[in-house]
Amino acid sequence: MHETEADLANLQQMLDASHRAAGEHLRSIFLDDRRLDAAGLTALLPGVQILSLATVTADGRPLVGPVDGLFYRGHFYFGSSPDSVRFRHIRARPHVSATHVRGEELAIVVHGVAHEINTSSTDQTGFRDYAVEVYGEQWNEWGPDAPYARIDPDKLFAAYMPTADIPSK
Repeated sequence: MHETEADLANLQQMLDASHRAAGEHLRSIFLDDRRLDAAGLTALLPGVQILSLATVTADGRPLVGPVDGLFYRGHFYFGSSPDSVRFRHIRARPHVSATHVRGEELAIVVHGVAHEINTSSTDQTGFRDYAVEVYGEQWNEWGPDAPYARIDPDKLFAAYMPTADIPSK
């Protein structure tokens, strides 16, 4: 886990504010006893988490596709090809939605703005180190040339409905 105490506090504020603003139907599924707190959420997201990421076409149609999501310091990050349709959409219309689900046990939904990052920048050293930790040294062969983005959430929902105990509540 790479989150600082401040990251966890900010993430918890986002989860709480999102839940308060959610509609009645969502709150009926993401019940209080199913909601993950910030520490529980980060504990479930080490390494690659496949996100179904939705971007928007110029004429307003959503396009959804899978991306490798890396949860780092309270945000989802993802990469793609430099000439991908996904990044053309993000550069023109940065609002995105993404979900990560594991059967009926875990559901995470994020709506926000994707900000393209420069992984070579000194302010991205921590993320770059995490990408190498996850993918191994081969990331240094292809990762630095790939565009990456961080989702800054407007809303974030996380529900955990296992048959076992909920982690670190």
